Amino acid sequence: MPDIIVVLVIILIVVVIMRGPKTLPKLGEAFGRGVKEAKAGAIAAQDEIQNRTTTPDSDETDPPA
Repeated sequence: MPDIIVVLVIILIVVVIMRGPKTLPKLGEAFGRGVKEAKAGAIAAQDEIQNRTTTPDSDETDPPA
């Protein structure tokens, strides 16, 4: 786990050097927006899966002829 933190800190330092400190808030905002959209998509997918498992299909409710 600490290895991941070290790598993220190194990446952050490289980004600040390459992009400059003025563009860092824009990058953070874009990253936050992406995480928020991914979380909303994951929740929607979980809801869809849950609805499919709790709602019986029409084929299962009809008795065979």
